[in-house]
Amino acid sequence: MHDNVYLLATDPKDPCRDVIHSRDTDLKVKVFCVTEEDFSPDADEIQLYAYADKKLYAFETVNINADDAMDVVNAIQWYAEYIDYPAMEILPDDPREDHNQEA
Repeated sequence: MHDNVYLLATDPKDPCRDVIHSRDTDLKVKVFCVTEEDFSPDADEIQLYAYADKKLYAFETVNINADDAMDVVNAIQWYAEYIDYPAMEILPDDPREDHNQEA
């Protein structure tokens, strides 16, 4: 099995604007610190959520294609290790009470 290598693009002006890049595929995943900023999901992308300590993160793909969809969780797990929170639980739905309903 081939292990994907991930790289992280960071914004020095905003630590909540990381983007996870796969070195070997076209996968890109934006990281949002939902507890610190507004987040409006893009209906054409995959979103997953996770808590690290008491901070809620949203992870949203960028121009996802079918071949990369299965690697999204691996990318988030890599990020969890990177931020030194390997026990991060990845959630399929937005856990905020006022955001889990369809508009």
